[in-house]
Amino acid sequence: MHGSGRAVRRIALVALVFAVGAAQPGWAQDAGYPNRPIHMIVGFAAGGGNDLFARLVGQKLSELIGQSVVIENKPGAGGRLAVDFVKNQPADGYTLMVGATGQMSVAAAIYPQLSYHPTRDFVPLTMIASFPLILAGPADDKIKTVKDLVAYGKANPDKSNYATSSPAFTITTELFKLKTGMPGVGVPYKSSNEMMLSIAGGTSLFAIADGPPTVPLVQGGKIRALAVTGAQRSSELPDVPSMAEAGYPEVDLGLWSGLFVAVNTPPAIVKKLESELRRALADVGVRDKLKAMAVNPGGGPGDEFRKLIDNDIKRFGEVVKAANLKFEL
Repeated sequence: MHGSGRAVRRIALVALVFAVGAAQPGWAQDAGYPNRPIHMIVGFAAGGGNDLFARLVGQKLSELIGQSVVIENKPGAGGRLAVDFVKNQPADGYTLMVGATGQMSVAAAIYPQLSYHPTRDFVPLTMIASFPLILAGPADDKIKTVKDLVAYGKANPDKSNYATSSPAFTITTELFKLKTGMPGVGVPYKSSNEMMLSIAGGTSLFAIADGPPTVPLVQGGKIRALAVTGAQRSSELPDVPSMAEAGYPEVDLGLWSGLFVAVNTPPAIVKKLESELRRALADVGVRDKLKAMAVNPGGGPGDEFRKLIDNDIKRFGEVVKAANLKFEL
């Protein structure tokens, strides 16, 4: 009798365990997470900034969680193909995404028919890095400051054209025009490197773009850096004033890259991922390597990152409306 009573109690206990597991979706999986490799999806080709960020953070994350982190490059449509891919994967914490400003905030601001929303379809986990953009002009002596550029553009509207290769650069340049009253017609190029070479060759008057292709041309004397967006100077260009110092504090749009997971991922897994990724980005070696890429290391809370993204979408949208810009998907 005692034996059968114990058996009944064991059966009841097993039933209770299964009932609790059933009441909390993912309960069993959450407890052992992660127990297989994590895939980190990058929407750009290998060797670019976001790919380098992914490999740096992925390696440190792998050390911290004891599982391999596999980097997968899925370039196309300005990074949007990768976002759609991640959105359609199981929300189990085994597929992360490195998302950049262009794919997320800019796309949400300029494409009404976009198939995803950065903060409704994804959970922002933490920012990897942020960086200002650089306003560059010709290396000759007629334009040495931002004020010189604005004055020249107003006096020579037929020569005031700017190079651009992405909506992020176009919107930032249009914001600059709105705040300075300077005229300027955008000329499309395939990359920010081509943009800056067009200034060096005299085809374009000015451009606002990212640092990696711009800084070498500045240091080589081919073009002149006139300012960096935002309130702080760049460590790579310490003699170049910020836009705030140049008299245009509202021209402060910059770029960022961060980590995301699908919105229905179990909260316990989201919490673990955010915690471990922030630990990875707090590592001195990781931060030093990011600084060597001329970016500001991230690693803040996910909620803070979410607010920044939503604010970016609003601000980019306002510039698009004010400048009457149109973009095609």
